Amino acid sequence: MKQRYHIVLASNSPRRKELLAGLGVAFSVRVQPGIDESYPGTLAPREVPAFIAARKADAYRSAMAADELVVTADTVVVTGREILGKPAGSEDACRMLRLLSGATHQVVTGVCLTTTEEQRRFSVTTDVTFKRLSEQEINYYVSTFRPFDKAGAYGIQEWIGYIGVTGLRGSYYNVMGLPVQRIYEELVSMGALELE
Repeated sequence: MKQRYHIVLASNSPRRKELLAGLGVAFSVRVQPGIDESYPGTLAPREVPAFIAARKADAYRSAMAADELVVTADTVVVTGREILGKPAGSEDACRMLRLLSGATHQVVTGVCLTTTEEQRRFSVTTDVTFKRLSEQEINYYVSTFRPFDKAGAYGIQEWIGYIGVTGLRGSYYNVMGLPVQRIYEELVSMGALELE
């Protein structure tokens, strides 16, 4: 695969690293601490991840080289009009899983692909349906897997996904944190990737 840019993943997430590597592209990781991830309260929940991804991208712009393409992303879980980010602790994680239990929610990942000349910003949404989870299942998952670094307090690739998810409409990888199919399409469209 021919790459026009050196790709920089602006994330410490092991899942995002694994997913981007699955595209077969060469990339490095660069993380800038202390980026403001706040957003206006007037934004619709589904618009929030793309807004935050763009805010993250702006933090890298001044230090970018002309041959670099920075990938920033943000994922949220939306149930009704409530955004579920990363839980504050065990109680919050259990509360979130109770909200998701027996219902369908949306996982929205916003992505920005940024070069010194261009920026592409988009969101991908996946519908995820959970069976009704018992209190024992919720408590076991939270105490064993400690999902405090995950939006909505769960990782679909973990135990809770195996036993709890009954339906999925959209990209599985988007639920893991990076909509790699759409990223691939955008990189090809930008001329950043080309199959030889």
